[in-house]
Amino acid sequence: MSNNKHITIFHGPQHPGITGNMSVELDLIGETIQKATTHVGYLHRGFEKLVERRTVIQAFTIVCRICVPEPDPNEINFAMAVEELAGLEVSDRATYIRVMVLELSRLAAQCLWLAGQSGSIGLYAVGQWAIADRDLILDLFEELTGGRVYHMYVYPGGVRRDLPDGFVNRVQKVLNHFKKRLKEYDDIFLNNASFKARAKGVGVVNPDDCIKNGYAGQVLRGCGIKADVRKDRPYLIYDKLDFDVPTRDDGDVYARALVRRSEMDQSIYILEQVIADIPKGDIMTKIPTHRKFKLPKDDTWVSVESARGEYSFYMAGDGGEKIRRMQVRGPSLVHGFTLLEDMLVGAELSDVALIMNSLGICPPEIER
Repeated sequence: MSNNKHITIFHGPQHPGITGNMSVELDLIGETIQKATTHVGYLHRGFEKLVERRTVIQAFTIVCRICVPEPDPNEINFAMAVEELAGLEVSDRATYIRVMVLELSRLAAQCLWLAGQSGSIGLYAVGQWAIADRDLILDLFEELTGGRVYHMYVYPGGVRRDLPDGFVNRVQKVLNHFKKRLKEYDDIFLNNASFKARAKGVGVVNPDDCIKNGYAGQVLRGCGIKADVRKDRPYLIYDKLDFDVPTRDDGDVYARALVRRSEMDQSIYILEQVIADIPKGDIMTKIPTHRKFKLPKDDTWVSVESARGEYSFYMAGDGGEKIRRMQVRGPSLVHGFTLLEDMLVGAELSDVALIMNSLGICPPEIER
C-alpha cells in the first residue's frame, strides 16, 4: 500500500510557469494529479461592461487590455465591428498596415510562448533569447504607435498614424534577424532531446474533442485539423497573400510546439509580402467626433486568427452613441477550463507548466 498522502496545492498566481495571473488548484497523490480546478480573478476584469458604458471612440482604448501579451487582435476586431455597423470603408494602405501589425503581434506572442515553454523544462537560455527577440518587435511598435505593449493604434476607419520614414526597412532588418535566430531555436530547443522526452506523448488532445468543445488554434492544428480564420473566412487582405496553415497529427505538447514554430516562418513570409506591396494613400477615413458617432440598430460578429486561435467579437448598436452590447469569444475560456482541467488529471506535477504553456491561455480574456 502506498504511503503517499492526498494533498492540495496551488500552482500560481505568482508561479512563473503560469501563463498569466491565474491559479490552478491541484489535488495530488504523490506527484500525480487527481483533480485540477482553474481559478481566475487575480486581474483587472469586466471589459465588456466597461465598453458598453462609454462612447464608441472612448471604448477603443479599453479593448487592447483584454489580452495583455497580444492586444492587437482586440483592436482589429473592435475596429472591424464598428466599421461594419457604421458602414465605414478602410483604405488599402491602412488595411496593409493592419496586417503588418497583426503579424508582428503574432511573432511577439510566439516569442513569449517560446520563453514560457522552454522555461517550463529549465532551458532558461532560450527564454532569455526569446524575450530579447520580442523586444526587437516591441521597439518597432514603440516607433509606430508610441506604445510598447498597449498600442491603441488600429482605429475605426483606419490607423492613427502613417509609417515613419524608413520603418519598412527596419521591419525587414528584424525579420532577417528572426530568420537566422529561428534556426538556433530549432537546435537548442525544438530538437533538444530533453524537450522531446518531456513533450512527446504529453497533453494529448483528441480531434473529436476539439470539434465538440470548440478548441482553437494550435490545439486544433496540432492534431491535424487545418483551421485558420485567415484562410477559412479571409479578412483584410489575407485572401491576397500566399501562406500555409501548418498542422501536425500527434496532438501532444510537442506537436503544438512544432505548429507554433512553423507559424513563425509563415508570419515572416506574410510580412515580407506586405512590406513589398504596401500601397500609398490615406490611412484614415473621416469619421464624426465621438459625441456624434452613433451606431445603427444592428449587430455583427467579426473574427480574426490570433496567435492562440480564432478570436471573435460580437457587437450590437441601438442608434445611440454607445455600444449596446459587446461580447468577446476567444480560446482561453475553453482551453483554460474545459481542456486544462481534464488534461491535467493523471499528469505529473512537473508537467503542469509544460502543458499549460502549450495551450495559449490568456487569463484576462477569461475575465473579460
